[in-house]
Formats: sequence, C-alpha cells, structure tokens
Amino acid sequence: MKKRRGPSAYTDEFRQEAVRLVEAGLRPLTEIASELGVHPETLRTWCRMRTKQREGAPATVRVLLEEENRRLRRETARLMEEREILKQATAFFAKDAR
Repeated sequence: MKKRRGPSAYTDEFRQEAVRLVEAGLRPLTEIASELGVHPETLRTWCRMRTKQREGAPATVRVLLEEENRRLRRETARLMEEREILKQATAFFAKDAR
C-alpha cells in the first residue's frame, strides 16, 4: 500500500517542472507521472491549474485564500464592534458604581 501524501508534499518548483515536462510533449503524461512518483490524476490537475492561471482565471489555492481573508476581515470587524460595545457598557456601569 502506497503512502498517501498531502497537498503540500510537493514544492511549487517540483510542480512547475512536472507541468513543463508534460507541456513539452516529448513523453506521455502517465510515463512522466510514474517517473516522478506522482499519481497521473495529480499531474493532470496541476496542468489544468496552470492552464487556468494562464487564461486569467485565479488558481484554486489563491481563491481559497482570498475567501478566508474576506471571512477573517468580517470576523475582525464584528469583534471590534463587540469590543467597542463592551467598553461603552463597562464605562456606563463603572459610572453607576460610584
């Protein structure tokens, strides 16, 4: 049984070089994939992502990071608003305690 690797198991340079070999068209994708120790579908996915990047469509990873960034900005704004409300409430109740 082969050890399953995560998405960060390969460096960007490795991926770019693998895609370059496929794009050169000197050998079949499956042959290049087995030579590099990568599953053929993984290599096909890298090639598709590279094509989308060239066509101007954002890469999947970049899209995910932008979505997370938007989510974190919304959460930060909400937390800052809550903090401001708590500060005002603290000042109000501190005034009544005197």
